[in-house]
Amino acid sequence: MENSSLWDKWVEEALSKLEALKVLRSLRPIYLSPNDRHHRVRNPGHVGEDYEVFDEMQHWDRNAVQISISDSTFQRWLHDVPSSGDENEIICGDGLANDKTITFARQFKRLLLFSGNDYLGLSSHPTIAKAAARAAQEHGMGPRGSALICGYTNYHRLLESCLADLKKKEDCLLCPTGFAANMAVIVAVGNIASLLAGDEKSFKDEKIAIFSDALNHASIIDGIRIAERTKMVEVFVYKHCDMSHLKTLLSCCTMRKKVVVTDSLFSMDGDFAPMVELVKLRRKYGFLLVLDDAHGTFVCGKNGGGVAEQFNCERDVDICVGTLSKAAGCQGGFIACSKSWKKFIQSRGRSFIFSTAIPIPIAAAAHAAVIVSNKETWRRRAIWNHVQYFHALTGIPITSPIISLIVGNEEKALQASRHLLKSGFHATAIRPPTVPANSCRLRITLTAVHTQDDIKKLTIALSSCVNFQDIVSHNSNVYAKL
Repeated sequence: MENSSLWDKWVEEALSKLEALKVLRSLRPIYLSPNDRHHRVRNPGHVGEDYEVFDEMQHWDRNAVQISISDSTFQRWLHDVPSSGDENEIICGDGLANDKTITFARQFKRLLLFSGNDYLGLSSHPTIAKAAARAAQEHGMGPRGSALICGYTNYHRLLESCLADLKKKEDCLLCPTGFAANMAVIVAVGNIASLLAGDEKSFKDEKIAIFSDALNHASIIDGIRIAERTKMVEVFVYKHCDMSHLKTLLSCCTMRKKVVVTDSLFSMDGDFAPMVELVKLRRKYGFLLVLDDAHGTFVCGKNGGGVAEQFNCERDVDICVGTLSKAAGCQGGFIACSKSWKKFIQSRGRSFIFSTAIPIPIAAAAHAAVIVSNKETWRRRAIWNHVQYFHALTGIPITSPIISLIVGNEEKALQASRHLLKSGFHATAIRPPTVPANSCRLRITLTAVHTQDDIKKLTIALSSCVNFQDIVSHNSNVYAKL
């Protein structure tokens, strides 16, 4: 039997068990009507003048990358002194406007942000802000509870539908964060084995093997740790993007139920999972392929469908996890999958079940972001043009908007970060425990609303603390010497 059919069968069997135990959970959508009967309800699915889009960068787009920090924060950062955020309570003064401007200039530093994940610059888009404001004015913030109780509305359902369409999947389940989405998927997968196990013999037969990339996100790792507690899951960690190692592990595994889970675009290294090779292995070994497309969604692929669309293998990805807090410029996570998997995850994904639903205005804003991302295709083109431009200026062999410059120990990374800060760039040093010891790095991210002039100035500043000629490609990581 084909891989997808086998997993469909197992999920349906597990759903039947839940139904028999009377613990199968269902969503109960609430339709939100206007508070004022004389006020016209705007259909949240209507694409018209309510969703204004633009064919080039506008002045507000720069708000996504032009930021300010207080002078006290600037000084703390320079000396690597921890901050509680209290310095942001500084009030500029009560004088005239000109006095305030002078005070602001004296107390604050303007920086160009090169360390965020707002890849399309949508966090400052007025159409998305208006969608959130309109929903808040009509319905308040909400939500009233978890999605399984009373927090699931027509706004949430509409967002799920358009995300399912984007990912070419049957359905979609919203989660409060991308972290929660990954946790829900992995924990639910582990529950399949527990539900289908009977006597000691079948207990062994139903165990699940999870194969995880060594550099997968913390949310995947934490989900696996919880799943392992069921004693029905065995975990195999394969070397980062090493398909030869994964193939060896798969060929030696005698368990029928196999799952491979991987980031699509790795957040700390900027390299892609080898999708073509993964698909070949999936067809040979019949595993369930789970893809965390947090950094690829809206950024990669002609339609912003993500890394699977970019590599033309959307149908070979069984479950796709994404986030709305990066390229969508909003908040929340989602799981694009089949209807059966959605039913199962919403019944067994603890991080979904026991979390409050995302606020209604956020759901409205995220839906607007999907529309804007689809219409303003210039944003994706700009990102990939910037990737090529950065490569042309530096010679660094980058393949994505995430540029990882590994400089070694913490002091070297902090030294480089301080230099960039003095030069007017916000690019933080990434240190343990986020990355392993002696692999501290500068993580640079390019966005659609940076300009070529921004990138040129950044590379000039970088050239003073990083020798581009010493950078070499090694295991998909970029190394640099100070």
